[in-house]
Amino acid sequence: MNLTEVAAVISAAGAVLGGSGYFVTRATVRAARVTTAAQEVIARIQTEPQADAHRFAVLQATVNRVDEENGQLRGRQARFDSLLGGFSRTVNRLIYRMERAGVPPEPEDIDELVREYMRTGA
Repeated sequence: MNLTEVAAVISAAGAVLGGSGYFVTRATVRAARVTTAAQEVIARIQTEPQADAHRFAVLQATVNRVDEENGQLRGRQARFDSLLGGFSRTVNRLIYRMERAGVPPEPEDIDELVREYMRTGA
């Protein structure tokens, strides 16, 4: 029942009971407005924690996903670092054997990135 219907029912009741329907109707309409406003506030208050909980759940899921991806990336990086170290040791041994055999590497045998690393250490 909406506000207008409530007012009509109260007005009719006031007329039947012989009271002043106008004042009863005004008071009832005001009371209905206050009640409606209070119910809206209560509904808003009740939904805000749910909205906050939903936002927190989304944030928590995002953090969990990022943590999982970071773990995977760290694992891949650690494997890559190990592999790079293995290649570096292998190349160093091969260069050492070549030099012992009197066969120095040609400049074009060494990649530019490797030459830069050998020159700068970074």
